[in-house]
Amino acid sequence: MYRLKYLVRYFQGKNYLYASDLLQMKNKFLIITLLCGSGLCFMLACVNKKKHTAPKQKQIVANIKQLDEVISESITERLSALKDNEGELEDSIHAFSAPAIAAFYGEDKPVSHWSKNGKASPMVDSMLYLIQHAEDVGLLSTQYHSATLTNAWNQISQDANAKKDAALWAKIDVLMTDAFMRMSSDLRFGVAPRDSISLKKDSLFTDTQLVEQLQSALENQNVISQLHSLEPTHVGYLALKEGIQSFKAKYQELHWDTLPLNYTDTVAFRQLVINRLVQSGHLDTTGGRTDTVALKTGVKAFQKEFNIYPDGVAGRRTVMALNRSMHDWVMQAGVNLDRWRKLPDTLPSTYIMVNLPGYTLRVIDSGKIAMESRVIVGTPRTRTPVLNSYMTNFMMYPYWRVPYSIVFKEMLPAIKKDVHYLASKNLEVIDKDGNTVDPLTINWQKLAKGNFPYVLRQMDGLDNSLGIMKFNFRNKYSVYLHDTNNRGLFKNSMRAMSHGCVRVQQWDSLAQYLVKADTTSHKSDSIKVWLAREEKRQVDLPRHIPIYLRYFTAEGQNGNLVFYDDIYGEDKVLRKLMRF
Repeated sequence: MYRLKYLVRYFQGKNYLYASDLLQMKNKFLIITLLCGSGLCFMLACVNKKKHTAPKQKQIVANIKQLDEVISESITERLSALKDNEGELEDSIHAFSAPAIAAFYGEDKPVSHWSKNGKASPMVDSMLYLIQHAEDVGLLSTQYHSATLTNAWNQISQDANAKKDAALWAKIDVLMTDAFMRMSSDLRFGVAPRDSISLKKDSLFTDTQLVEQLQSALENQNVISQLHSLEPTHVGYLALKEGIQSFKAKYQELHWDTLPLNYTDTVAFRQLVINRLVQSGHLDTTGGRTDTVALKTGVKAFQKEFNIYPDGVAGRRTVMALNRSMHDWVMQAGVNLDRWRKLPDTLPSTYIMVNLPGYTLRVIDSGKIAMESRVIVGTPRTRTPVLNSYMTNFMMYPYWRVPYSIVFKEMLPAIKKDVHYLASKNLEVIDKDGNTVDPLTINWQKLAKGNFPYVLRQMDGLDNSLGIMKFNFRNKYSVYLHDTNNRGLFKNSMRAMSHGCVRVQQWDSLAQYLVKADTTSHKSDSIKVWLAREEKRQVDLPRHIPIYLRYFTAEGQNGNLVFYDDIYGEDKVLRKLMRF
């Protein structure tokens, strides 16, 4: 119907027929008859017809000595089809770079680069292995012509006639070339598009660089090492890859049932959960135990492995995790490998990394974790942003200037109900000149978002929402790290509960680390002395330490994968972009 309306608009524009007349006609055959009667059948057949050139799919040679020459002709045919079909290859996957493929084969008579005289280069096996095991590096094998290449290679390996099929050899040659070029880029720069926090200066290979990469790999017969050399060498990246290997080794041979999401706690449902836990090895029933205690033990084992609060109850969140496939978990790790690929080749010798979904802050010094702390981050509605910056100073016993978003949304309505709300929250009112104003002298009922000439500031001390210390780094979001007056919240497993700033449990250890190297300005016990005196002080850092706020929902730890909740839904967005 959409195409019909398109045709109607087209012919209306040509003044052949009135659109209103055509749209009122219910019989499509009548419309076609009218169009044909107007001498327009040929136009109906041509509208939206896509040009699609298909190369020969079979070219058996009688003499093997003729094979390379016919392969050359078939490659030429495929390159022509690639151009005619706007970069679409014969398995309907678009070439990563049609110009690069054309440049690789050259303007003269192209030759096969992956075979000679009916014998495949050893690099065919290597490339096919990498494609079939793309999941090991967090990639999808389907994006590298896996099915087509595997099928073609099986034919050549098993069928004597297929070994004489020049079209089949040419297909392998062109698809292998494209697969190498795409994988080169994906391993170097990631699959996802460049974003605002990507730190690599480049985000793609030129066509010349793609050709040079492949030529080098084939000439030196080092496809595997050539591609692996393009990957990051960061400890976190390598740990994630190691975790994927161990995870696949544990689960790739196992299969499990899907549990119903809508359930009641019945004997039947509990039995389904028991069966599911047995299938993944989280519960052993060989001794005949299938009671409530055994079920709870199995659920806890699963929850601990997948970083879910281990209450032993198969609630909705746990059931959703139980229903996920091994491939889905690996692709979650793959998304995070892609995030590592956006980082520069080398990181500073010292830096601070905050992993928002992991609720963790780490200070990395010379590749090792110098200190680690739990953190609290923004809620899904008030997200902590991902960013790059550097820490400039920290303040002891800081004031908290309440952001206007919080003032208008939360505080002003409460103040209008009871002005003593300010005193209960240890808040003072500051005018535009920096003077303190008595809140009882203000007509709060007349104040609103467009009329609020004051600043609300929380006085320092233990009741301050920022706690005892605030760590500043430049950013456009006005966020920072700080202590908190509600330290009991660090016990929670789900810690996305701030207005956007990052609360640090080990704030004192972080401060001590930051001044450790500056013995000229600060003695080793300076901070302890200032805290004991409750001194309000700003400590400037002579060496600005880089800080990265990042979003990793999977990490490698001790050879295993550790997963975190996708608290802001960023994985869903990225997986859609990456077609994961």
